[in-house]
Amino acid sequence: MSPRADTPAPPASASDVRRFGRPQKWVHRATAALMGVCVVTAACLYIPEFAELVGRRALVVRVHELAGLALPVPVLAGLASRAFRADLGHLNRFGPHDRVWLRAALRRDKRTTSRPAGKFNAGQKIYASWIAGATLVMLGTGLLMWFTHLTPLMWRTSATFVHDWLALTIGIVLAGHIGMALGDPEARRGLRTGSVSKNWADTEHPLWRP
Repeated sequence: MSPRADTPAPPASASDVRRFGRPQKWVHRATAALMGVCVVTAACLYIPEFAELVGRRALVVRVHELAGLALPVPVLAGLASRAFRADLGHLNRFGPHDRVWLRAALRRDKRTTSRPAGKFNAGQKIYASWIAGATLVMLGTGLLMWFTHLTPLMWRTSATFVHDWLALTIGIVLAGHIGMALGDPEARRGLRTGSVSKNWADTEHPLWRP
């Protein structure tokens, strides 16, 4: 990776602040693309109507396997970036303000003053932790299902059960994640361009000091 990859580009305007650099944007895009391939191919394998429409089950299975194996690669590559590692640090740390944010969210209190957040809010931190753990479980159970000759039948049966039901759960959680993103165009702009408006940052992430 180029040593300049961590250097943030200047904001788009004086009223903008830099939220993400190129490493974070590309890790997110690559992970989203691979996850999308996994979800689509899984649908083609488990939903009869899609299976009949696509056909070529062996090819779909292979694409699904390869995309699943590649899922951790963008994050592992992103570790070469200091900015990406810093964001992982933000995501892994929970503070008292995160408990306040969660209580407000559970009460459905939409007042921004009731939801203090740093660079990432408590909901984003929980989602990131959950999807990372779920991805590792899917990878492990998928490997048990793939290398059938190396494990007992009981292991393979259990792995298939966990893999299938966790895949359904991931699909539901991803749908919620996408729905939240669709409702926040400024957050999407931050991932697309790297910059967000200062007003949005001050309102949604008042404890963040870019």
